[in-house]
Amino acid sequence: MEKNRNVPKATLQRYPIYLKALRKLQDDGIQRIMSKDLASKVAIKSTTIRRDFSFLGNLGKQGFGYDVASLIQIFSDELGLGFDEKIILVGAGNLGKALLNYNRWNNVVGEIVCAFDLNPSAVTGASVPVYNMSELKERLPEGCRIAILCISKNIQETVDLLISYGITGIVDFTHEHFQVPENIVVKTVDVVSSIQELVFETNSFKD
Repeated sequence: MEKNRNVPKATLQRYPIYLKALRKLQDDGIQRIMSKDLASKVAIKSTTIRRDFSFLGNLGKQGFGYDVASLIQIFSDELGLGFDEKIILVGAGNLGKALLNYNRWNNVVGEIVCAFDLNPSAVTGASVPVYNMSELKERLPEGCRIAILCISKNIQETVDLLISYGITGIVDFTHEHFQVPENIVVKTVDVVSSIQELVFETNSFKD
């Protein structure tokens, strides 16, 4: 199937939402679904769903709906996702532990398989093994490419170390600037900035 590569950014941002819903449907034994039924699962209009899907080809038939397994494969290919992706967490403090207990990426990208911290003995109630940072080389899961960074010191040093051991994607919660080579992908999560943008946008609607 030939794909349309001029997919709008807003559409790309919705693809992981569809994929998660489809994986859940598959787990529930559902093999086919209509766009209106999927709309109720993801809170996105059926017309938007059909338009988003059209960028990937003719995926369904009118009155027949979409084959769930086929859609999962198509979205997985488009997004480059593996459901067995091994992810590590670096920094198992309050935020780190909260992320360990956050399971909304289930059915989408894999799971956090372990965490690393300067003082693992002080980390209680973690849902995965927590190792000392000094054990990173020995304990890093084979094939692991993605790290979630939740530390507050030695950030550049830690990033350099992660990259040297094969990490190519970093989810950054540090709020600190650090440098990476061009082939490393960094996604920064800045809750404060998001709240500031939200306040600005909501204020713009005031009389």
